Amino acid sequence: MSSLSEFHLLSALAQEMNMRKAAERLFVSQPALSQRLQTIEKEWGERLFIRSQKGLSLTPAGELVLKFANEVIAKEEKVRESIHALNSEVYGTLKIAVASIVGQNWLPQVLKKFVNRYPQAKISLVTGWSSEILKSIYEDQVHIGIIRGTPDWKGVKIHLFEDSLYLVDTEITRPEQILETDRPFIQFKSDSNYFQEIQDWWLRQFKTAPKRTIVVDQIETCKQMAFNGIGYAILPAITLNGAEENIFKIPLLNEKNLPLKRDTWLIGYESAFQLKQVQAFVELIKEYIEEQGP
Repeated sequence: MSSLSEFHLLSALAQEMNMRKAAERLFVSQPALSQRLQTIEKEWGERLFIRSQKGLSLTPAGELVLKFANEVIAKEEKVRESIHALNSEVYGTLKIAVASIVGQNWLPQVLKKFVNRYPQAKISLVTGWSSEILKSIYEDQVHIGIIRGTPDWKGVKIHLFEDSLYLVDTEITRPEQILETDRPFIQFKSDSNYFQEIQDWWLRQFKTAPKRTIVVDQIETCKQMAFNGIGYAILPAITLNGAEENIFKIPLLNEKNLPLKRDTWLIGYESAFQLKQVQAFVELIKEYIEEQGP
């Protein structure tokens, strides 16, 4: 039976796939690492890695042992988190999955406060679309998620904020002018629910599709193209800091003539909210929102 330190050694080797880099990461010499790997392989009775001039590659037996090692490491981390949760101090790793737009424009200030207040805690952050965040929580890869829209979530769900949607352009001052321009509508790839909201507003407003469309991967690319006069875009207020020069921002209205808005939620399973680092993060978010105001 390998020890936890040996499982961490195997995990480092599999991530680096290079003896020298793994040795540096583990703060041991390369010969010492090679000797420890031989001992582990002898214990399992199989070669776990194939060495070559290009580096390392896992054998089929190595893949099985590595899977087992990673499962043990993950369980070890959960036990440590539970032990730390018994203490008053905030330790452990806070694992968050967050919508990219929130991770880029809102979350950094919150994380700065968290890091300064709880220096013993660590942060693991992944960004993506809302559908990807839900998957990360379902698969227990993160503690909590910050998601856009109105999620169909049965666990803990905390509303964080809402922000309006704007038609943004260097020339257009009224939505009706869209029908008169030949400049393109610049869209960024997004979750289907956000895309559907924009589609519904567009068809309700104009009863016809855009004349020309440019689709880009990232919202920041979309924003910069609109700001540089290439075309017009629809952007959420979270991406607009109010300091934009020579930019017209026209609020989108729903069928009741009220501003069209996007909600942002913090979600997770009840068990995650028992962890000290998650509790501390939620309290800090509430403080931050109160400080910022509506």
